[in-house]
Amino acid sequence: MSTPVWITATPPATHGELHIGHLAGPYVAADVLTRYLRAEGEAVRFTTGTADHASSVEVRALRHHRKPEEVAEGYRAAITADWLRSGVEFDHIVRPRRDKGYARWVQDLFGRLYAQGVIAPRTRLLPYCEPCDRWLHGAHATGTCPHCGAASDGGMCHECARPNDGGDLIAARCALCDTPAVARRCRRLYVPLEPFRETLAEYWATAGLPPRLAALCESLVEDGLPDIAVGHPADWGLPVPVEGFPEHRIDGCFEAAAMHLFGYDVTGPLPRRAIHFCGFGHAFCHAVLLPVLLLAQDVKLPQDFNVNESYVIEEGVREGNVWALDLLTEYGSDTLRRHVLQARPLGRRTVFQRERLASARRELDENWNSWLARLFAAVREECSGLAPQALPGGTGWEVLERRLHRGVDDLREAYGPDAFDPRRAVAVLDEMVRSVADFGYVNAHERCRPSTSCRHLPALAAQLAVASALSAWARPVMPEGSDRLAAALQVAPGRPVDWHALTAPLPGARLEPPSGPVFGF
Repeated sequence: MSTPVWITATPPATHGELHIGHLAGPYVAADVLTRYLRAEGEAVRFTTGTADHASSVEVRALRHHRKPEEVAEGYRAAITADWLRSGVEFDHIVRPRRDKGYARWVQDLFGRLYAQGVIAPRTRLLPYCEPCDRWLHGAHATGTCPHCGAASDGGMCHECARPNDGGDLIAARCALCDTPAVARRCRRLYVPLEPFRETLAEYWATAGLPPRLAALCESLVEDGLPDIAVGHPADWGLPVPVEGFPEHRIDGCFEAAAMHLFGYDVTGPLPRRAIHFCGFGHAFCHAVLLPVLLLAQDVKLPQDFNVNESYVIEEGVREGNVWALDLLTEYGSDTLRRHVLQARPLGRRTVFQRERLASARRELDENWNSWLARLFAAVREECSGLAPQALPGGTGWEVLERRLHRGVDDLREAYGPDAFDPRRAVAVLDEMVRSVADFGYVNAHERCRPSTSCRHLPALAAQLAVASALSAWARPVMPEGSDRLAAALQVAPGRPVDWHALTAPLPGARLEPPSGPVFGF
């Protein structure tokens, strides 16, 4: 087997459950690409992890008087269950507090980088809360981003994706008690990025970055690449393995970048291509810190980035309307996946609207499922539930066949890594279903013609061929319903998205349609 394509998705912090915005971001989209490439026979390794040591986990634990490990473990289990129910199938999910050897691996990497001079000590200002007697780093601090003026935590602004050093956070306050912070000098460990200026600039120039991410990287170079704190005085997280910093913990952004390397194991054969899926607010870790960790180890790796903006949950929307678990229970994975792909925020923010989610279900019920129900009913009534003894044909079949052929080309382009556009894929699939449904309605009248018997059977065979093809063509978007359709038609699931999938079930094969809807429920 050839070296795989490596696909990553941002490790979520385990301070809460997944909501629909997370699914609309990196996870479902990355799974679509993974499923398409695997169906094509490509070797793929799809990885992520859970950011159990994020500062937000400790903040949530302190607010609710719990232990951070209890918070992390509980939400890690919920997040992985949501991925499973939504059909997002990873090859490896790094579990920082469970995976054997993980802590030592990250600490060894940190120690090597310190010995090489990639990590160095610096003394800078850091917010401090006197009532809590606590240094404020990451989610412990709230304030205003010094770069874009948006509300921001310490360390990273999720609006402009630029880092702050905590001490330059404007009007910093304690996230726990809301007391204005006091700036104190603190000696911490940093990765100075300026020594990587030329190699990073070359890397970004060849990576084909999305425009907003390219603008971020170019502005970092123009302004002077910053020093990035990779350790903080804290109680939660992996201990810094450097003498002189006994109460410091490794920064969550550094650990998230290192987590990707642990999930793939870059000490072995390198992938021929890496494709990273992330929200723009997390892009710094993927596009800046991760390449630095690779470059520091003399690893040069072709990498691509699929970056989404925020899928906004408006104020006033009840929590039960946005949590992934609740929506999956109410709508099922097919409906939710196609909705988040249609609403995926590319280049601009999009706002969650429950009506659009309901519209996705109506599309499946009124077009996809209703056509399949009519088709299976006709086969049952006319052919005793067996695939007809006829070749695909019927009035308008040649035109429909050509249209489907063009649609497959569009699908392959939309699914492929070079022009990845799952929203386009959903639109093409819907158009295919509407076209074959119209074809079915037109040819249903053949049964009423007394002049020639069995004239309607070629049209049934043609529709079964399209249904068979859709079980392959739609699988990257809606794997649950597609596999249900493949089982009903007695065809193999997971076939390539190509023209050869447009083949009717063997004549005489007994069809086994499900008792309920094929797609969604």
